[in-house]
Amino acid sequence: MRKASGAFPARRSAILGGILLLAVLGHLFVGHSSLNWSTLLTEGVSTQQWFILQEFRLPRVLMAIIVGAGLAVAGVALQALFRNPLAEPGLIGVASSSAFGAVAIMVLGGWLWQQVALWQIGFFAFASGLLATLLIYRLATKSGQTDIALMLLAGVAVNAIMGAATQLLLSVADLVQLRTVTFWLMGSLVNLSWPSVVGVSAVVLFCTAVLWRLVRAMNAFVLGENSARYMGFDTGRFKWQVMIFSALMVSSAVSVVGVIGFVGLVVPHIVRLWVGSDHRLVLPLSALGGAILLVLADWLARVMLHPLELPIGLLMALIGAPFFLMMLLKQRRGWRQ
Repeated sequence: MRKASGAFPARRSAILGGILLLAVLGHLFVGHSSLNWSTLLTEGVSTQQWFILQEFRLPRVLMAIIVGAGLAVAGVALQALFRNPLAEPGLIGVASSSAFGAVAIMVLGGWLWQQVALWQIGFFAFASGLLATLLIYRLATKSGQTDIALMLLAGVAVNAIMGAATQLLLSVADLVQLRTVTFWLMGSLVNLSWPSVVGVSAVVLFCTAVLWRLVRAMNAFVLGENSARYMGFDTGRFKWQVMIFSALMVSSAVSVVGVIGFVGLVVPHIVRLWVGSDHRLVLPLSALGGAILLVLADWLARVMLHPLELPIGLLMALIGAPFFLMMLLKQRRGWRQ
């Protein structure tokens, strides 16, 4: 483990903060629109342009920052818990469970209400993700002891069940519902509201603050559960806190923007290559890295196929899947040695 340069990585945070600022400015003002740098410099900001900026682009870029940071922090915490760099929020079934809750209300909600509201979709996605997390934790816990391997297997099983249930719902959906659900499942930061930005931000900031208090326990836990216990850490409390607060962040994000994978896998790994494995550095820098990655990915999704828009979840899969394969091959070479 590399020696940490301090309690908080100020210099490296400043570097990533500068990159994030440039990414945000690029997202706001560079693209196929009347709202760009050249127009602003020559004509200034009109009332219509300010409306576009305030009601569409600012909520979108802020949500990209908060969701990217939250998914990356959840990835760091889960990789420390499972002591596996391939672990990520989607692996334990939280994302697929939240997706099932949202799809269920999109397809079946019309029987209960005349029109399904966005808050209802978000609420059921959040509740479904949280219930699945509690179920996985309960299945893996016996006599007050939580089995990490059993928790991982339970997560994989829940992931498969929820995926199959979602496909079942899609098979009975009509064409309009099928189009809406399919687009939502691929992830999107379009049509966000300020209340949704504030709600997700509050959850992610609170959960990140809780997980930041656990960074020393994460450092101890990667050495082994027994080692962490001998160092004086309450490993049982550590495990349920990581599970619950990671799930809260992921399910709150999925409830609003759909399924966006691989952020929690790609970002922590790149940050570890840069600063080592000390979680006092990895966690805050991964938060900034996740924000940068999702802001840039969303900007690319918006401008690549203009006037069409590429679903951001699909773009992240195109980036993350080869990265995941590369990590598997790297681990395979390690096993041979």
